[in-house]
Amino acid sequence: MTSEKHVLVIFPHPDDETFSSAGTLARFVNQGVPVTYACLTLGQMGRHLGNPPFATRESLPTIRERELEQAMKEIGITDLRKMGLRDKTVEFEPYDEMDAMVQALIDETQPTTIISFYPGYAVHPDHEATADAVVRTVGRMPEAERPKLWLVAFSNDAYDALGEPDIVNDVSAYKDHKLRAFKAHASQTGPFLEQLANPDRDVSGAPNDAETYLSKEFYWTYRFE
Repeated sequence: MTSEKHVLVIFPHPDDETFSSAGTLARFVNQGVPVTYACLTLGQMGRHLGNPPFATRESLPTIRERELEQAMKEIGITDLRKMGLRDKTVEFEPYDEMDAMVQALIDETQPTTIISFYPGYAVHPDHEATADAVVRTVGRMPEAERPKLWLVAFSNDAYDALGEPDIVNDVSAYKDHKLRAFKAHASQTGPFLEQLANPDRDVSGAPNDAETYLSKEFYWTYRFE
């Protein structure tokens, strides 16, 4: 049985939680652990408009909000926070405001673990800004009061710089939850789902190891100096 009391998830975009953590989060929910997901933006500037396209630049924010809500149902998360920032501008938010937002979430939920991105290895500027705010804020807390940090690293050099992941979760038992969450995020996940259906093809915009995303999830812990 897990010893977790509350898990706080902080990502900037709808679908970040699905690609990185849907199986892990579904498992926590199944174990009775409260999970709060703070999604900073609605992904208004997402690259994809569906495959074939079914969204426009004007309709995409509304569509992605509905997709996010549906994905939460598939994962089992009932505490979804839409934090109201704008996609591709998180990096420009003042540090003190970002940190205050993270601290307020921590103060309210009292998490034993926070799931977010690993600073320096998260590729997208919004990812990096989110990661920096989480690490800065937790780093200012007294050591005995800090929640654990489970951080996602996507950049190609992550393994060289950080070593092997500290946590490898086999979430194959929750594969169906994760696949349904991917399907919920239909405007953005078309290439991934196509790659999953055709593993011998090289689908543009999708990882070749798409199947792995359904069965294993990887995290690095953060060691404050």
